Amino acid sequence: MDSPHKPKPLSTHLFFLFLLLSTNLLTLFISSTFYSSCSLNHWPTAATTITAAIVAKSVLKDDTVVITDNSQITSDLPPEFIAFTSPQQLPFGFNTNFDSEKIIPPVGQPCTLFPNELRRYMSYKVNGSCPDDELLAQKLLLKGCEPLPRRRCRSASQQEYVEPYPLPASFWSTPSDSSVVWTAYTCKNYQCLINRMRTQKGFDDCKDCFDLEGVEKTRWAGPKIGGGVDFSIDEVLAVKKPGTIRIGLDIGGGVATFAVRMRERNITIITTSMNLNGPFNNFIASRGVIPLYISISQRLPFFDNTLDIVHSMHVLSNWIPTTLLHFLFFDIYRVLRPGGLFWLDHFFCVGEQLEEVYAPLINSIGFKKVKWVVGRKLDRGPELREMYLSALLEKPLKNSW
Repeated sequence: MDSPHKPKPLSTHLFFLFLLLSTNLLTLFISSTFYSSCSLNHWPTAATTITAAIVAKSVLKDDTVVITDNSQITSDLPPEFIAFTSPQQLPFGFNTNFDSEKIIPPVGQPCTLFPNELRRYMSYKVNGSCPDDELLAQKLLLKGCEPLPRRRCRSASQQEYVEPYPLPASFWSTPSDSSVVWTAYTCKNYQCLINRMRTQKGFDDCKDCFDLEGVEKTRWAGPKIGGGVDFSIDEVLAVKKPGTIRIGLDIGGGVATFAVRMRERNITIITTSMNLNGPFNNFIASRGVIPLYISISQRLPFFDNTLDIVHSMHVLSNWIPTTLLHFLFFDIYRVLRPGGLFWLDHFFCVGEQLEEVYAPLINSIGFKKVKWVVGRKLDRGPELREMYLSALLEKPLKNSW
């Protein structure tokens, strides 16, 4: 019987061979022509990277978000910003730690949403003096431009700087006015800041903090300080073995009185603080403890499972968007070592929010409750129905996964 598959003529084989070669040549041409724009190893300039990222947005005063032309944003980016953020060739070539032959310095992507402020911040004489622009820098940080780009200029400082008091006298001494550049603040000396609780109307962040002879003198002091939502440092430390709380973080710590009290107990605390109409970071450093100038939005700059304690008073409360707060609590969990303590000090919210929103949110993180005390917050009037929560939470010793 004849085979059902008859051999095809030679011309058919030649046609298919020609078609295959043509296809391969076309593929080679396309890949060689467009490889630079598609290759995983391609490193575009910073301007290309920033302005071509998805769709650029501009936030207007009325909170309207509009789509903007990328080329316009590119032209708005200052040369020093491009110089800093562009990929930089490593002098010795490929580095296994970076998994690359180049390094890209980090900068907050929201910086590009505010080109006017960014241009002002990045306009200066290279190798010269920086502009006296602390307020501008802080506004960029609080808008999400975090981290700020580095600059190649010398920051402003006082004309006649005075050395700080030596330890331990610096803990409870008001530093010299010459330790601060005052142009960014309403007050122009420390005495004004100390008196502003009595002389100044309106709200200011931590309004009475700079008076070290006032409320700060008794804050967290003594073995018992009245019970309720007011925990003392000693009663918190008593829940762990002596000497096992050694290093930690205070989020939004004002003038770092918490860090000073812990330092008196041989415990090192880093304090995060912004300079909201007061030189908080200068004051903290003058006291002899460590300030960290970051907002609550930034990922905590510590490795996983490293800190013994994280504390925050008043700052972590219902003014923070709930989703952001959820991310922040998990970041605190991340940096605490197993067995580490999270002291949530005077968290405040409206009464029903505590049971409906914040208690379930905190419980979802995975902490063990050591102390959990709820009390009424009456300083702004009982009609607001505000509540305080002070909680001492422990990270489990065993993995949660």
